Amino acid sequence: MFILILIIIIAIILLANIKIVPQARAYVVERLGAYYVTWSTGLHITIPILDRIAKKISLKEQVADFPPQPVITKDNVTMQIDTVIYLQVTDPKLYCYGVDNPIKAIENLTATTLRNIIGELELDQTLTSRDIINSKMRVILDEATDAWGIKINRVELKNIMPPKEIQDSMEKQMKAERERREKILQAEGEKRSAVLVAEGEKEAAILRAEANKEAAILKAEADKEAAIRRAEGEAEAILKVQNATAEGLKMLNAASPEANVIAIKSLEALQKMSDGKATKIIIPSEIQGMAGLATSFKELIKEDKEEKENK
Repeated sequence: MFILILIIIIAIILLANIKIVPQARAYVVERLGAYYVTWSTGLHITIPILDRIAKKISLKEQVADFPPQPVITKDNVTMQIDTVIYLQVTDPKLYCYGVDNPIKAIENLTATTLRNIIGELELDQTLTSRDIINSKMRVILDEATDAWGIKINRVELKNIMPPKEIQDSMEKQMKAERERREKILQAEGEKRSAVLVAEGEKEAAILRAEANKEAAILKAEADKEAAIRRAEGEAEAILKVQNATAEGLKMLNAASPEANVIAIKSLEALQKMSDGKATKIIIPSEIQGMAGLATSFKELIKEDKEEKENK
């Protein structure tokens, strides 16, 4: 019975001293109060009374968000800046024994480092040089925390808060700058619009001039063609009249007319002339010499009157 109880007690003690270290964790073990070993992920057994787990440490990357710190720039402007530190434990032994309360130590170190860096910059440089400040702080903090078994992966300035009056002045400045840019863009737009309008008017004037020129050329060609056709028509008409006259003369000559016939034709021509509106008739000298034909002329006139009366 006693042996059974003893076995149960030993089993309980052994089970109580079996330790399992999870992933991304490390256990710092002390033996008789001194550092003994660092356990990594896996199964481990401690010796009762002699061994003690001094600290359980996370090996994951940690984020430390520190409250705003008052800093003074080179041009004596006081502002509030809060920082975010991304850190990771690389040596559990140094982290456990290097410094008491490592996060608090990093916070104080961050505040002093930030004051030193901002003190060398003016307000405008502080607002526009975040990347430079972040890089400088990371290098300084990483070097200082090597002795604590901590690796500083990244430092970020989360907020930079100038005094209220400085913020108001900056807002006014930004508003004035935006208005200036707006006016510049508007002026450039109007200038561009005027240039486009002028170019359009120029092109339109050129096109109108070319169109007028082409129209004038076409009109001149049309007038020339019309004049040519009129001249050709008139020439053709004159030629036809001349041909008709020549044909008439040929026919007359071929008929060998006598003097009496010629005289009668002349009198017929005079009769037609007398029917017009002319008040004077000039009789050729050749007809005046024909006294013997006066009687015939009177008879022709008489016959003509009788025909008119009959009509």
